[in-house]
Amino acid sequence: MQFNEDLDLIEHSHESQWGIVLEGTIELIIDGMKYIFKKGDRYFIPKDVKHSGKIYAGYADMTISHKI
Repeated sequence: MQFNEDLDLIEHSHESQWGIVLEGTIELIIDGMKYIFKKGDRYFIPKDVKHSGKIYAGYADMTISHKI
């Protein structure tokens, strides 16, 4: 995924998701805990866990969503 503009992520849930940040910054609130991820960081969101956040312009990542 790649984003050229800031984007607010509304709270939602889905299958588990793993990502690695390639460029920029993303702020995620996962199950009520706030995290900031930058280039080189990895993140994991378990299946059905509510999350929201903010993606900042220039952000890019590689995301894999799957069933465990």
